[in-house]
Amino acid sequence: MTSKGKPSPRKAVKPLSDEQVARLAKEHDLVDPTRPFPCGPRQPNEREINEQNPKITRRLLNGCARVLRGSCRLKAWGLERVPEDGPYIAACTHVTQFDVFVPMCAQFQCGRRPRYMAKAEMGKWPLIGKWFQAVGMQPVPRRSGKARAIEETSIDILTSGRPLDVWPEGTVTRDPKKWPMSMKNGLGFIALEASRRLGRQIPLYCVVVWGAASINHFWPWPRKNVVMCFDARLDYSDLLADADTWNGEPPKAYADELVRRVRLRMKEVMADIRGEREPDTFFDFRIMKEVPETPDPYVTPAERDA
Repeated sequence: MTSKGKPSPRKAVKPLSDEQVARLAKEHDLVDPTRPFPCGPRQPNEREINEQNPKITRRLLNGCARVLRGSCRLKAWGLERVPEDGPYIAACTHVTQFDVFVPMCAQFQCGRRPRYMAKAEMGKWPLIGKWFQAVGMQPVPRRSGKARAIEETSIDILTSGRPLDVWPEGTVTRDPKKWPMSMKNGLGFIALEASRRLGRQIPLYCVVVWGAASINHFWPWPRKNVVMCFDARLDYSDLLADADTWNGEPPKAYADELVRRVRLRMKEVMADIRGEREPDTFFDFRIMKEVPETPDPYVTPAERDA
């Protein structure tokens, strides 16, 4: 089943310039995330590596790295923040299908093997679908009415000690200028409930990729600049302060508030990469139009109209 609306064309945004990448290089330590241990020696998580089809995963990782290096000039910063062990959540932007592979490849090169949320249709693609499943895909049957079951599976992944990659927008952004759009609050439920069960705040990182929107995937040359940021931990300890009083599950308002914070932080980081000012609006995918950002937790369109 296809999603409503279409992403804006590549010409809607400017390619990431060499001058902007040079500015970022002065402010951050940019590395090549397609190379093993891009930030220097570290201890790979051998348990995760051995549990997740190591031979197949290694082959796919090497192939993915070659495609990324051949299709763009990729740089990243913040990968030293990837934990060497234990669970964490990486909430990633979803500007194109291409840049989905960037944070996955980067974390794999750092010695981790996160499970990742992806639409179930990908698992049915000829040949490549089997590869996706072999390297940790957690299929998400969209519009299936199984949201709670999907969230429960994701919580189990985290409470078992594994990391989880999530694209909380649920599909490629429909924002006309490709900024992060409205997000599904499933990410909030997963992070809050898994933290409650473990008795501690699970690290949550915003991962922002920009530049791939300008790549012509049929003829990517000359190669475009693509930059990724693995941001600092997002603190949501205040939303867990009364976790022992929750009635069965996290309050919806808390889950909404957490994804709102994720969207705002993603916009800030993307603005830094793009060298622009982030908009004071966001694209609401449910009503297919721009709405203003507010300091209050996210509300439904009906509540907003009221």
